[in-house]
Amino acid sequence: MRQETQILVDEIKQAIALLRRHFDWDQAVKRLEYLNMRAEDSALWNDPTEAQKLMRERQSLDDGIRSIEGLTRALDDNVGLIELGEEEGDEDVVGEAEAAIRSLSGEVKARQVETMLSGEADANDSYLEIHAGAGGTESQDWASMLLRMYTRWAERRGFKVEVLEIHDGEEAGIKSATLLVKGHNAYGWLKTESGVHRLVRISPYDSNARRHTSFASIWVYPVIDDSIVIEIPESEVRIDTYRSSGAGGQHVNTTDSAVRITHIPTGIAVACQAERSQHKNRAKAWEMLRSRLYEEELKKREAEANATEAAKTDIGWGHQIRSYVLQPYQLVKDLRTGVENTSPSDVLDGDLDEFMEASLSQRIQGGVTAQVADID
Repeated sequence: MRQETQILVDEIKQAIALLRRHFDWDQAVKRLEYLNMRAEDSALWNDPTEAQKLMRERQSLDDGIRSIEGLTRALDDNVGLIELGEEEGDEDVVGEAEAAIRSLSGEVKARQVETMLSGEADANDSYLEIHAGAGGTESQDWASMLLRMYTRWAERRGFKVEVLEIHDGEEAGIKSATLLVKGHNAYGWLKTESGVHRLVRISPYDSNARRHTSFASIWVYPVIDDSIVIEIPESEVRIDTYRSSGAGGQHVNTTDSAVRITHIPTGIAVACQAERSQHKNRAKAWEMLRSRLYEEELKKREAEANATEAAKTDIGWGHQIRSYVLQPYQLVKDLRTGVENTSPSDVLDGDLDEFMEASLSQRIQGGVTAQVADID
């Protein structure tokens, strides 16, 4: 085996060993056996809340165990293929196995980050809001590009995406949208994406082909379950109904079924128009509001626990977290971690993991570095 491949194999083995230790492997296997036994007891569902909690824990353990077993099996299989290829002098087999091991190294690193998603709501589904900045059509088009980017990222990870609310732009793009991303650790992965995203490009809407800078903001907050109680007095909210917006056609909603709820003390507003029923949209909007207030509380706790005040600027219209430059050169740069990618087309097609992993690692290590110089 080539020396560089052997070094990579040793690194993967060490990483898998750390994953097993972090997962508390022996206890996890025993716990899963117990939960599987409990799940077969029909009396479990006499208490639906407890049953759902048990099933979520069971699914989380099962996913973790299967993932580590899969990584171990893939490494062993490809090491075996390299040994077989070297014995038979088949360079094609050796090359394919080495490529698979390089890919496996990336998977192990992603899994290491994911095991650190142990925050109170990291495992939950997530809401993701997109808001176009000032600049009319330019920013609204940029917001629609971000909508596609996060949808494609979620699809790559096997997450399900529901559009809860969307407001189209007058000429192109969108003014705002709210997505519900469903999947294990959806919030944990997405939570570092909150902030302002900046696009630099030659505008397709400018007849003089001038370079334009556009902004859009992303806001991420977790879906909370029944185990988390958030009390909101109705006297503290304002509820508005309006007609759902959309592209039109025979299925356009012509009734005032969309609902917006504003929490007066904080100014937080949420909206839902996904359902034709005003009652269902109202219920979903209440869920979203409770989630937003819960996320605010999580941020307060994090700020109090963090020795540096820099974390407080993570979310805010004036704070850019990432620049996407399409002209005069090709570069996506995260302004918090310094991570760069010279293929914006791949990033805008949902290839976001390297940025998320770096931001998560930075947060886990307990520091937010000073913002680096902006890009021209």
